[in-house]
Amino acid sequence: MDSPSRSSVIVIGAGVSGISTAKVLAEKGIEDLLILEASDRIGGRIRKESFGGVSVELGAGWIAGVGGKESNPVWELAAKSGIRTCFSDYSNARYNIYDHSSGKIFPSGIAADSYKKAVESAIKQLRIQEANLCSRDLSNVSEPPSAPETPIELAIDFILHDFEMAEVEPISTYVDFGEREFLVADERGYEHLLYKMAEEFLFTSGGKILDSRLKLNKLARRVVLGSHDKDTFIVIGSQSSDLMKCTILGQVVRELQHSRNGVTVITEDGSVYEADYVVLSVSIGVLQSDLISFYPPLPRWKTEAIHQCDVMVYTKIFLKFPYKFWPCGPGKEFFIYAHERRGYYTFWQHMENAYPGSNILVVTLTNGESKRVEAQPDGETLKEAMEVLRNMFGPNIPDATDILVPRWYNNRFQRGSYSNYPIITNDQNFHDIKAPVGRIFFTGEHTSERFSGYVHGGYLAGISTSKALLQDMEKDKERKSESQAFLLEPLLALTGSLALTQTEAVSEPVDTHPHLDEAEHMITERDVEKGLDRNYVRALRAIHELD
Repeated sequence: MDSPSRSSVIVIGAGVSGISTAKVLAEKGIEDLLILEASDRIGGRIRKESFGGVSVELGAGWIAGVGGKESNPVWELAAKSGIRTCFSDYSNARYNIYDHSSGKIFPSGIAADSYKKAVESAIKQLRIQEANLCSRDLSNVSEPPSAPETPIELAIDFILHDFEMAEVEPISTYVDFGEREFLVADERGYEHLLYKMAEEFLFTSGGKILDSRLKLNKLARRVVLGSHDKDTFIVIGSQSSDLMKCTILGQVVRELQHSRNGVTVITEDGSVYEADYVVLSVSIGVLQSDLISFYPPLPRWKTEAIHQCDVMVYTKIFLKFPYKFWPCGPGKEFFIYAHERRGYYTFWQHMENAYPGSNILVVTLTNGESKRVEAQPDGETLKEAMEVLRNMFGPNIPDATDILVPRWYNNRFQRGSYSNYPIITNDQNFHDIKAPVGRIFFTGEHTSERFSGYVHGGYLAGISTSKALLQDMEKDKERKSESQAFLLEPLLALTGSLALTQTEAVSEPVDTHPHLDEAEHMITERDVEKGLDRNYVRALRAIHELD
């Protein structure tokens, strides 16, 4: 294998953090950078899919934090790119709670009282956590909050704790950028923002990124042309309807070998890349997994911080129907299913506001329910979802004609949806997760102390990491310059003494550096005793040739 070429920086991961990191580095003059992406596309956990005749967002779907005094940078990017969005109003969801046993909506008074009780309980729990963390007296807390028990209490608890609600905690996103949220409803997808960012520093043509500095995985698709095994072969990039299965080849980073001199990156297919620095822009779930090995291993303070961060699994299941049978209109976009099992097909949304006439429903599962559903066939999931819908809307509703179930947890390149820090947490955890280890820098939404879990958190984290890296590169340059000056000082002094000796000994110069030609033969035993030998003179010649 040929010796790998060396880059200044390798960015691992082409999600929003990786792209924003690379963009800043390129703008600051770092041209010899390389981006390695384990999938066949950029975007990371921002991913669209064609379903039911429209583009749906499997991962991040909203721009959260709009309408405040400070502008959300992702909202600015969306406006610049002309991304189509629609406003989402969650506030009425609490009044659209269906009782699983009767199929009727709980009276608004009961729903409001249950919601108020849940908020008070959540605030009390926060006070207890804060007091425990700070070792403060708990005497002012009358009693621990009671755990939710009834279906409506479990449903509201799910909404409060598995979805961000500003009434419970002062979330930085809403405080800084505003409390409004907009659903991305654009055929080009949320990921269009990343392509617009990428084309500012990578070569593109026809809407495709063709720059050799971005290395994506290619898909090898097994295409069956007939009914016999002998008629199968591998096609790269095929879009054939005869597609049977896909196998990913190529740039999956599996090992990082790091030292004070640089980082060697080894991929799954045996490719080797070398760089002065690496920016690791993978999810916190990947960091917790065994996908990437480090040699030498990461220090204990780093691994402990990584494993102390929770990973949220957030699964949006899409269902296509021949016609809509659910309520529409103002305040009806979101509705809740109250079941005795917490999080069991609880949070629903219709897509009529985003795509009128699409006849698509979305139900969101999280964590344990997400993992359970990921592990079972889609047919079983469809059966469960239809049973829930018939409990709410009656037995005569039509069957879904299609279902789409993302699997973020079982995706080895993601291992979850986003980081989930405790509301009351130790600031040192954020510092340790973000802190570089030698020449390996870390970025991603999980490194954003104020905006973890959000797209703008990942975007801003990439910018922050790139600035920190540029500062370290400048310091490294200064250190090398000082080191060279320190090493050259005695040699330059020696050059002066030799030049003086040669001037006295030779009247006419033979070439541009005559003292170097003859000094090598004029060294006496006394010079050797002083430490002056021919190697020094040869070194001096090399220095002069560089001048």
